[in-house]
Amino acid sequence: MTDPLTDIVSFLQLSARFSKVVEGAGAWRVRRQGDGDPFYCAVLEGTCFLSVDGYAPVTLQAGDFVLVPAVHGLVNGSVGAPDDLLSQPVEIGKGRFRVGFQEGPTDQLICIGHCSFGSPDAALLVPLLPRVLLVRREPRLVALVEMLGEEARAQRPGRDVILERLLEVLLIEALRGAVDTVDAPGLMRGMMDERLSPALRVMHAQPENSWTIAELATKTALSRAAFFARFNRTVGMPPMEYLLIWRMALAKRLLRDQQLGLALIAERVGYSSASTFSVAFVRHVGMTPARFAHAMHA
Repeated sequence: MTDPLTDIVSFLQLSARFSKVVEGAGAWRVRRQGDGDPFYCAVLEGTCFLSVDGYAPVTLQAGDFVLVPAVHGLVNGSVGAPDDLLSQPVEIGKGRFRVGFQEGPTDQLICIGHCSFGSPDAALLVPLLPRVLLVRREPRLVALVEMLGEEARAQRPGRDVILERLLEVLLIEALRGAVDTVDAPGLMRGMMDERLSPALRVMHAQPENSWTIAELATKTALSRAAFFARFNRTVGMPPMEYLLIWRMALAKRLLRDQQLGLALIAERVGYSSASTFSVAFVRHVGMTPARFAHAMHA
């Protein structure tokens, strides 16, 4: 059956916009501003700290991986660095920077980068993910982090494509590995809930079905009221709102592909006719399906 996590990651279209390797020596502290795009940090050697959007800092060690689906501000530095210290990374080679002491042995080696989500649904789908994904020394993830660092340091043909694919796999592995640290409502908590996960899976696997609260509740062995309350509390939105978001994300992909007519697309995403689908699409997206398809290929 369809895996909702894989679906969401695939639909987000994660791409590596910028990646660099940072060497740290002595005391250093870097503050960065973000515009809501994804940010990742993989510690290859040593220990450092990371604070995201004003939250309490976490200490990271070699083999740890952090991905923030939407970052607006972060502070990264050596453990114990003074709060008023502000370091400026110095470029020492293509894709390589150094912070702290500019001479002598290094204490940390970190691969960091900024990504982009190519999906026009990113603003709707990203909130379904945890605010911060932190995975510590998971063997599979450590191997991927090492590959990421090696690829980021090298200047081989196809580097950007490899980085994009590695990032997508890293995101899926991070989602798998971070299940014990997720406490905010969202897709991860819904998938972790043994009662709710069957309902999420059938919504993704069969979006063409005319699902009702009652039918979805039967998948969870809960009453309609209990299912609705539990889904809303755990995922962070009502079941029908989640289903609408997923259907519209799927519809947008089908419209971009331009391989099916409007009536077939409507059927694929659970609408009885092209007209009822068009009304729902306009209400959700703000433009007609035809106009959206044209804009995607303009």
